[in-house]
Amino acid sequence: MNANEREFINPHLWRGARRAGWVLCFFFLTGCASIRPPRGVQPRMVTIATTAYCDCGQCCGWERVWWAPWRTVYSSGSNKGKPKKVGITASGTKAHKGTLAADRRYYPFGTVMYIPGYGYGRVEDTGSAIQGPARIDLFYDSHQQALQWGRRRMPVKIWR
Repeated sequence: MNANEREFINPHLWRGARRAGWVLCFFFLTGCASIRPPRGVQPRMVTIATTAYCDCGQCCGWERVWWAPWRTVYSSGSNKGKPKKVGITASGTKAHKGTLAADRRYYPFGTVMYIPGYGYGRVEDTGSAIQGPARIDLFYDSHQQALQWGRRRMPVKIWR
């Protein structure tokens, strides 16, 4: 849109649209910075084994089928060969930094945690290897970052 076309738009609307654009940019760039614990609730400390994952086929158990390379399917388990939505969590959200996978019997969706060295995260996913109260997975945007994290046992603050 050039300057002449902007003349026909109410200046207050244009300013509001620019501000909304900046807010959206900030939201997408900050990732888990928007995840905060609930106010007035004291966290409890639990020592948890943390591992990392990304949305690649190696971490999430999917592969492309030879007859339709754009289509992804589960590569193993009871769902082998069935369609898989890559990057979509068990709660239906898109995975991003700050997404945690945990056992829902102990940590329901929406549980906020603080992991030293990673930051705040929210439980939005599950996994077949994530069993019990002392095990969580941290989502990273790249496989290299997930490998760098490795496996760490550490104290984690948990808010419900």
